[in-house]
Amino acid sequence: MSYKERIPDEEYARIVARDEAWAQATVDMLFAAEKTDPRVKFMNIRPMVTIKRMFEDSAREWPDRPAFWEKPTHKEPYRMIPYTEALARVNALGTALHARGMAGAHIAVIGDNSYAWATAYLAIAGTGVVVPLDKELPKSEIEQLLEIGDVEAIFYHKKLAPMMAEIREGGGSGIKLWVNNGDRVGGAVDGLLDFEVSADALIAEGEALLAEGNRDYLDAQIDAERLGVLLFTAGTTGIAKGVMLSHKNICAEMMIPTVVIGIVPTDKFFSVLPIHHTYEGTCGFLIPLAQGGSVAYCEGLRYIVDNLAEAHPTIFLGVPLLFENLYKKIWQNIEKQGKTKLVRSVMKLNRATRKIGLDLGNIFFKQIRALFGGEMRLLICGGAAIDPAVVEGIKDFGINTVQGYGLTECSPIAALNPIFGGNSASAGYLVPGFDARVIDADPETGIGEILLKGDHVMMGYYKNEEATAEAIEDGWFHTGDYGYVDKDRFVFITGRKKNVIITKNGKNVYPEELEYLLARHEIFGELMVWEASGAKDDDTIIAVTVIPSQEYVEAQLGADATDEAVGKLLWEAVDAVNEGQPIFKKIRKVYLRKEPFDITTKKTIRRFNPENKAGVEV
Repeated sequence: MSYKERIPDEEYARIVARDEAWAQATVDMLFAAEKTDPRVKFMNIRPMVTIKRMFEDSAREWPDRPAFWEKPTHKEPYRMIPYTEALARVNALGTALHARGMAGAHIAVIGDNSYAWATAYLAIAGTGVVVPLDKELPKSEIEQLLEIGDVEAIFYHKKLAPMMAEIREGGGSGIKLWVNNGDRVGGAVDGLLDFEVSADALIAEGEALLAEGNRDYLDAQIDAERLGVLLFTAGTTGIAKGVMLSHKNICAEMMIPTVVIGIVPTDKFFSVLPIHHTYEGTCGFLIPLAQGGSVAYCEGLRYIVDNLAEAHPTIFLGVPLLFENLYKKIWQNIEKQGKTKLVRSVMKLNRATRKIGLDLGNIFFKQIRALFGGEMRLLICGGAAIDPAVVEGIKDFGINTVQGYGLTECSPIAALNPIFGGNSASAGYLVPGFDARVIDADPETGIGEILLKGDHVMMGYYKNEEATAEAIEDGWFHTGDYGYVDKDRFVFITGRKKNVIITKNGKNVYPEELEYLLARHEIFGELMVWEASGAKDDDTIIAVTVIPSQEYVEAQLGADATDEAVGKLLWEAVDAVNEGQPIFKKIRKVYLRKEPFDITTKKTIRRFNPENKAGVEV
């Protein structure tokens, strides 16, 4: 059946009953798990069948509570948008889209994290297929994705209007409706181009239709097992693949992982990561709304500290680089004030008292906690491995910190460390309902490829049956990640299958593992570990190309440091890591790089671009 065909009423009634039975069974499973799993502690969950129903139910349960917080302008304070107001805009926009023939259509949304972006996403999810796109992509790639994704309409931030005009002049990639989504609260925009309609105008259309009694959107059919969100992965090579997620996939994520961390209506999430990625899109946008919480939008990376102080959020999703940089700045300030010994003593004390339920962070670390807005209770780290010492250090300051593991193909959470009984060295815990196993494991280390299974695993890759068959076998998704799962269901990741270096004597070296160990030293700004050619045919040489931290180098050597002097510092740090490694893992070449690496829009280095290996050998 086409995604645009109407399902006969009798059949649709059976589909709804099936979806509701599944959601209730999921909740029942979690309540049963609470009795046997000591890490499952937070049961403020309810059955969820679709994104649309979730938001409607939350608005009914918490009508006057804040759903979103956004600054109309940089100089103005945050404005609160309650659930009732947000739902009214979503329903009006969805009604207008439905009336304009967009029921079942693939509709893209692209732009900055904002209330306008969220409104568009929620409205589309109630009538069609949401296609979030990366605003950092060049025009040629956006055109390509619009075509591959069969997109018929697009919502975009007003600063992207000139690019949209160019795409339209070049053929338009099949777009029938171009919606200028403004930029901030209300999405207001002046000077529309002749082919554009503003989101506000569509909302006004929808409000008029609703006033006349139109219920086409309000009563729209949604099959939870059919395509709901189409996400394009940011591949390092080749064309990005379209990951197909159903409402069921997303609803599994909104119900299951929260039982180990606990989200409550008073929680306010700080949204800074790119919202088109499923990490922020699911975890920092939909999950808060599912639990009656709210989302406060950051104005951009340079405003993080200012906005944290203004918004006073309670939960902050980030990536290792973000949290590690904040942690380093905290310690730099402590050292400048000459309080290192005192702070370490208090941290040690707090580590001990926290074990008996007494957190001294609010008493002794008010100034440090103020950096996070003063009310922060939980940091969630994902996207890559974070140094466990940083996790534990932030905890000692009185802010709980956990790490999770996910992939776009898993909606994205696959494993998540619990607040109680977690393991900071692991990527995450397999919450009941999420399964994993390891195949082709090394007999010595137990490391192999990790496979995942559960209702969070994608439907497949859009119009790519071959790639889908390679990725999913008997319901098990091949992650391409190497690692292991311990007896307590904690997942440990050692590296990517496609990145592994196999030595001449058959040993596996995971570049990410060495990069992680190296990056713990302050001299390393950016780096990439790779396989270099040896002097002999039977040699495997592990090399690293480094852009050092300029701040650290200048502090140690001054502003006019020579390559030779910098190289000596680099080798001291490399030797310290090499000391704990077997011979086949030791780094034997170091290259000093002065040009920026070629990176993806996710800010990851493209490993297979040979230019990224270039540098001066030191």
